[in-house]
Amino acid sequence: MQSKTDQPKWIFAAQIGIGVLAIILSILILINPIISIISLVVLVSVLLLIVGIEKVITGIFVKNRSRFSNLGLGILVIILALVAMTFPVGTSVFLVILVAVALLFDGISRIVHGLRHKNQSKLDRVFTIGVGAFEIALSIVILASPAFGFGLVASIIAIALLITGIQILVAGLTGRRMSIPLVDSDDKNNSSSNRP
Repeated sequence: MQSKTDQPKWIFAAQIGIGVLAIILSILILINPIISIISLVVLVSVLLLIVGIEKVITGIFVKNRSRFSNLGLGILVIILALVAMTFPVGTSVFLVILVAVALLFDGISRIVHGLRHKNQSKLDRVFTIGVGAFEIALSIVILASPAFGFGLVASIIAIALLITGIQILVAGLTGRRMSIPLVDSDDKNNSSSNRP
């Protein structure tokens, strides 16, 4: 494993910069969650547009068995990306409603599972039913107020980003690389020779 002095200084400077940037982004998301979700939708739409264009180009110029499927899929992805870019608010609301519906079905499934499986312990059944009821309540609140759903999704993203940013910043300040240390071949040879 390399020591702190063997590491290039730019690695730690980059870690500090990335960590600070992640923390600032997480704070901005917490301050204005709706704008952050819409920005995320636009970003994903741009990426989808690039992927769609690549699929169309592949379908036109590369002559193979999947030529027409690449072309059709590329056109479909481009259309979806353009719709999402044209109506970012509507797309964001649709995604939040989709999450709420998924939560609703998962909650119903958990309650049915908890009620039907009598061979489980009482504590497991109560916990399963409780989680299901919580998911249903959460989905109803999101469906009634998509703005709450925006805030919830954005808060989860912001908290995850904040934790990651702090971790990267601390690693940069203390002079540690964010990677798993590899065992040198010399260390392996030494450890194998020490075995009885």
